[in-house]
Formats: sequence, structure tokens, C-alpha cells
Amino acid sequence: MPKVTHIVLNLESKPGVLANVAGVLGSAGINLEGICAAESAGRGKIRLLVADAAKAESALKAAKIRCGREEAVTVALENRPGAMAEAAQKLAKARINIKCAYATTGATGPAMAVFTVSNVPKALAALGG
Repeated sequence: MPKVTHIVLNLESKPGVLANVAGVLGSAGINLEGICAAESAGRGKIRLLVADAAKAESALKAAKIRCGREEAVTVALENRPGAMAEAAQKLAKARINIKCAYATTGATGPAMAVFTVSNVPKALAALGG
């Protein structure tokens, strides 16, 4: 269960913003491994999980798109009902706040969950990493 780095963007919520960001990264040869995008009060917060955070940050800055970094943890979960609840409960018992969570899964095999948390080292320990 590795520690990972999100690229974080706080942008205006309007048509074409995500297309522009994804296009910049795609043109730079950067693959998106995970994405969480939410909108609140006309602003969008996009968290991107990429293979090379430094390269992604450089490409976005060259395109005049401001971004930052945020640490997160990933955990492989069994692909079954209740697996996410068990992981979240471990974090809750360790008194770790989950700021953002998203997961991916296929029809078979494990799911991958990504947690942006208040304390990454403590979260890694709580989740057994």
C-alpha cells in the first residue's frame, strides 16, 4: 500500500476545463491512473493520480494551469461488499480524517482505493502498510 502524490487543481467549473487539463497531460505523454473531480459553489477541485507527478506538474504549469500536490495512500481491497467500510473503519479507529476517497474496480480482481487523509504516515500504519 504505497503513499502516492495527487496533482490538485482548483479551477472554475465550466465546460471544457477537464478536457483541457486531460489534453495537456495526454499531449505530454502522461497517463491518468486515477481522477476525482468534484464541484462546489462554481469551483471544481480535481485530484489526479499520475505515474509521474513532477512531469504532470511541469506540463500543467507550462500550459498556465496552476496546480499543487497532495499526499494520499492507496490500498488494494477485496472486490466484495463491505471492503471499503472495513478500510474506512480502520482509519476512523486511528482517528484519521478522510478528506477524499475514490476507488476503481473491474469485474474481477481487487479494487484499488485512494484516500486523501489528514495524516498519511498514521494512515499507512492503520491500514497495515
